[in-house]
Amino acid sequence: MALIVQKYGGTSVAGLDQIRKVAERVAGVYGAGNGVVVVLSAMAGVTDQLIQLAQEITDHPHRRELDVLLATGEQTTVSLLCITLESMGYPARSLLGHQAEIVTDRTFGQARIVGIHAHRIKALLDQRKIVAVAGFQGRDTKGNITTLGRGGSDTSAVALAAALEADVCEIYTDVDGVYTTDPNLCKSARKLDRISYDEMLEMASLGAKVLQIRAVEFAKKFDVPVHVRSSFKEEEGTMVVEEETDMERVVVSGITYSKNEARITLTKVPDQPGVASKIFTPVAEAGIVVDMIIQNTRKGGLTDLTFTVPKSDYPTAMAIQKDVAETIGAEQVLGDEQIAKVSVIGVGMRSHSGVAAKMFTALANENINIVMISTSEIKISCVIQEKYTELAVRVLHSTFGLEDEKL
Repeated sequence: MALIVQKYGGTSVAGLDQIRKVAERVAGVYGAGNGVVVVLSAMAGVTDQLIQLAQEITDHPHRRELDVLLATGEQTTVSLLCITLESMGYPARSLLGHQAEIVTDRTFGQARIVGIHAHRIKALLDQRKIVAVAGFQGRDTKGNITTLGRGGSDTSAVALAAALEADVCEIYTDVDGVYTTDPNLCKSARKLDRISYDEMLEMASLGAKVLQIRAVEFAKKFDVPVHVRSSFKEEEGTMVVEEETDMERVVVSGITYSKNEARITLTKVPDQPGVASKIFTPVAEAGIVVDMIIQNTRKGGLTDLTFTVPKSDYPTAMAIQKDVAETIGAEQVLGDEQIAKVSVIGVGMRSHSGVAAKMFTALANENINIVMISTSEIKISCVIQEKYTELAVRVLHSTFGLEDEKL
């Protein structure tokens, strides 16, 4: 008997008809003799509705109380699923995050899982019950309800799979796997049969929305095989697994893009020890994540310093840097929200040269200027003007031979 953890997203449980279909799929797996733990998101749109309700009262709802409110979305779906399964004759029990002993830190709204004491789940599995766990939520060490942020149900599922030493964690969603790029943007995108944890980490961090990055981190750390597949189709999806030798034969596995980027430049910054700290410390204290950083040296002991931040944090970051510029004696602060980041990703880049040159040449041939460049062992990212995003993705997808040959 295998132990299988399944996760269903909001579109998969959007109404009673969809919940019945989930129940039928779960029942099929259970009926084959497997142990089943099901992790559910709230119904599609419910979390946004709950946030809107709170914001009708105040623009800044208390974060602890907001988590209590948001957790009710998943409570609804797990109870409805178990009611459905029981009506079909299958033994099922629902557990909320705190009942499943998912322990987090105290960062309301963006909590991180610090441990799972899955005694109650194991006891229910030993009784041959289907266990439905509310995703996206847990409790801190003081017993407060916490939520894990957008996409947190993915993290709940993979963390539970790790704690239970499950044979596989199946992530059911509205796409049927991981593609070489966004199939909505590039019709020739090809579904991947397998992808390494490292490649999936890069894709998740660089714009691909198939899996939450923390879920992939859990999977990699605890070696949990993750199967990304469609809720609406029966065929196999994409396996996210430990890197295998033959994966290096494929130089580039995918192209990602993100339009959630903004660029800030401080000009004529004094090139002195401690200045960079004065620039980035207040940004960090504001909770803003800095991505790419470039420094260009000028004559006369001066430099220009450019970095990118999430577009949603751009107004705050700009205000901070205008104050910083006055403090350190920089000439001016320039900003640009009309940018995007395109990236090529592949574990094969570790053992193959020429990927950067090929990427830069392909963009140059389309007259697309590169504003910033960032690299790692298995990825190269370029910041370009936002209006060229779709063209850049399609050109790079073709340049690296990623098209689906069936199309």
